[in-house]
Amino acid sequence: MKIFPEDFLWGSATASYQIEGAATEDGRGPSIWDTFSKTPGKVVNGDTGDVACDHYHRFADDIKIIKDLGLNAYRFSIAWPRLFPQARGQRNEAGFKFYNDLIDEIVAAGIEPIVTLYHWDLPQYLEDRGGWESREAVAAFKEYTQACVQAFGDRVHTWVTLNEPWCSTWLGYQIGVHAPGRKDLAASVASAHHTALAHAEATRVIKSIDPTAQVGITLNMTNYVIDGASSPEVNELKDLMDAHLNRWWIQAFLTGSYPSNVVKVYGKLLDDVMLENDSTLLLAAPDFLGINYYSDSFLALPRDEDGPVGATGPFPFDIRASTQLPTRYLDSLTDMGWPVTPEGLGDLLIRVHNDWPEIPKLYITENGAAYDEGPDENGNVNDLRRVAYLTNHLTSVARALDSGVPVAGYFAWSLLDNFEWAEGYAKRFGIVYIDFATQERILKRSAFEYRQFAISRGVELFTRLVSTTA
Repeated sequence: MKIFPEDFLWGSATASYQIEGAATEDGRGPSIWDTFSKTPGKVVNGDTGDVACDHYHRFADDIKIIKDLGLNAYRFSIAWPRLFPQARGQRNEAGFKFYNDLIDEIVAAGIEPIVTLYHWDLPQYLEDRGGWESREAVAAFKEYTQACVQAFGDRVHTWVTLNEPWCSTWLGYQIGVHAPGRKDLAASVASAHHTALAHAEATRVIKSIDPTAQVGITLNMTNYVIDGASSPEVNELKDLMDAHLNRWWIQAFLTGSYPSNVVKVYGKLLDDVMLENDSTLLLAAPDFLGINYYSDSFLALPRDEDGPVGATGPFPFDIRASTQLPTRYLDSLTDMGWPVTPEGLGDLLIRVHNDWPEIPKLYITENGAAYDEGPDENGNVNDLRRVAYLTNHLTSVARALDSGVPVAGYFAWSLLDNFEWAEGYAKRFGIVYIDFATQERILKRSAFEYRQFAISRGVELFTRLVSTTA
């Protein structure tokens, strides 16, 4: 395996609502996650992001951690309701000052800022007007994007428009386990279309202001693996699930259309929100694709007690097949209950490059695991399972690089233990431990190991691999 490229970005990632806190300070307005997390029963232990990691007040310390880790890039998101808290076009200058100060601190540390414009914290006033189900959200996002690029584009040159729009549209508007907590199939289909439009519109706005800017979108992606015996039903389900999760937004910005199999399933629900010129508006040539990968997904023939997926499940696919986790993974699940399948990351990168070679480069914008190791009697956090997770997934990235895949960067999720959405503070993804009572930061063993990988450009990783296989 070759060493990672000289210009490879070694980074970590966070999201505004998960770490900032200061939920009502300096004019910030409520987001859908403020509302959702304060709704009884929606978040584990009734946790909220009101304080989170207090990054709003401690960002200088957190940027110093990134610098000390030898990382050359930091992916973070901007809180839309901090900039426009009450209405479209009504700026909150204190919010703009915070992000100007944050970006200045990042740049001064010699770190490249990678900005995500939308990581799920839609202003509540827009949700009150329909949220992503409404086409107004597309226009509002275009205006917000323009303001961000005009304010920060002199220092920010890489923009992620949307983070995991599948999650915000389907978990938020159909399954109801994420904000805004709705359970409406029509709203989900409309939201999936409107987020695709929003990405394209934002891309055009950014390029109109800075033609040299790098613009892309981040998608949560997986490999659907058929475990055991196959059947026409399972194969059909695999193709539907792949189209629904992996192909929807990619096909939209590359071709101006959506996968035909899910278009057929959505039927009139999609016809009702597609306007005459939308096929043209969806087109947006990408500079990169961000991929968030955590594990493969498995499909199998149903057990006797399983009902048809779609009839009782979250998706409108009335097919008698089911998702089942193979028993071989049951002893190595993360705290999220996800299997550890590092080989899948390399497989996915190779698949994306082969299927869509017109995408110039790929970033792994999130990859990580939830494990609950805390400080020992000496104050050290020896999260060896996370060390193994990162090592094995980076090895898989290297395999993809060797296969000619243009992987340009890797961002460990997450820099800090944080508010993990509907799981509250019960799940810890950070390479830095946070004592949420005191806000003390403790670098975990995984942080030190990741530092060695980053500063050696992967040489340390390969040295270790050679020594373990010799």
